[in-house]
Amino acid sequence: MARRKKGTPVHGWLILDKSGGQTSTQALGTVKRIFDAQKAGHAGTLDPLATGILPIAFGEATKTVSFVVDGAKAYRFAVRWGAETTTDDSEGEVVRSSPARPTRADIEALLPRFIGEIMQTPPQFSAVKIEGQRAYDLAREGEHVEIEPRPVVIDGLHLVDMPDDDTAVLEAECGKGTYVRAIARDLGRLLGCFGHVVELRRTQVGPYAEDDAYTIDEIRQIVEQEGPDAVLRLLLPIETALDDVPALAVSPSDAASLARGQSVLIRGRDAPMISGPIYATVKGRIIALGEVEKGELKPTRVFNLAV
Repeated sequence: MARRKKGTPVHGWLILDKSGGQTSTQALGTVKRIFDAQKAGHAGTLDPLATGILPIAFGEATKTVSFVVDGAKAYRFAVRWGAETTTDDSEGEVVRSSPARPTRADIEALLPRFIGEIMQTPPQFSAVKIEGQRAYDLAREGEHVEIEPRPVVIDGLHLVDMPDDDTAVLEAECGKGTYVRAIARDLGRLLGCFGHVVELRRTQVGPYAEDDAYTIDEIRQIVEQEGPDAVLRLLLPIETALDDVPALAVSPSDAASLARGQSVLIRGRDAPMISGPIYATVKGRIIALGEVEKGELKPTRVFNLAV
């Protein structure tokens, strides 16, 4: 006999505004309990120090997590000059220091060197895998590991404030795998004054931004004032994760075939022009995600939702 799943079948995206001092896994667990959800996962880990956008997928939305993880991200972060740390943020031990402090002109002159596709070495304390182990696990054991530089894409890097001589506030727009802590470390080294991140906030992940987000306190308040089911209105549809993927409405009979994992022919005048990834809908509900080849839609993900 199959074991009954705990919780309620909940489907959709919740955009969480994570607070500082908690891991992404802890935040996910808290939200999953509030929603009493059977299944949930997050799209893109945030450091415990960091705050901001942590998209959480419930139920069938977990099948679209990769699209959000691969999306562009935006950050606002504060760098403290004068010290480099083991973690490249304020939680680590100081390993290098300098009395030098950069001017606004010094910083802005170097920012173009970080734009575009660059080679970046992730921090020692990072989720990068080294021979099957996370770099941060090895670092916590006191082991120094060699992490190879890897290509990342930074679309924008701007100096937005200098509240004092020791601190600079920057904003970055970047692609998957970029470490803001590494930007602060490398910028500090180039400036000759060293630096580390003291505040970090993620303001966008893929299609999701701060206007979409709710804090755990706000979610709990809704439960207290309106009841546990009221939080379901905070969920965004599954297909919001697929903002760059074309949609195709199909007939109920084709939807039934796709739900069984079977390919269907694309009909209509424009059918020969369609190619690449696409998602299919029926009666306004997402039914499958797949690839179109030679006028045929081959499902790669099927969404088990009542229509």
